[in-house]
Amino acid sequence: MERVCFLLRLRPERLDEYKRRHQAVWPEMLDALRRAGWCNYSLFLHPDGLLIGYFETPDLARARAAMDSEDVNARWQREMSPFFVPLSSPPDHAFLRLEEIFHLDGAALPSP
Repeated sequence: MERVCFLLRLRPERLDEYKRRHQAVWPEMLDALRRAGWCNYSLFLHPDGLLIGYFETPDLARARAAMDSEDVNARWQREMSPFFVPLSSPPDHAFLRLEEIFHLDGAALPSP
């Protein structure tokens, strides 16, 4: 499984509405994410608008391509775009991916 962590920045004046929208994600969007292989997906929000996302997928390129083929994703991205500071592409392609440098389950433990 590929672990993906990413950053985006929301407009501070839109945080409450963004949170409300994510309390009621469209069921067809949730189904599309699952079909595309987005697993264990979480979003974390700092009060200044910093959005951190995390998900796992067998193959990021394939998961993105699968979502690109979903009409519901195009509609969702259009709906969500105004919440972000100006982006050059839809949020699901504009995020800044972070490099994973440590994972507890993959770390060697010291001998007792």
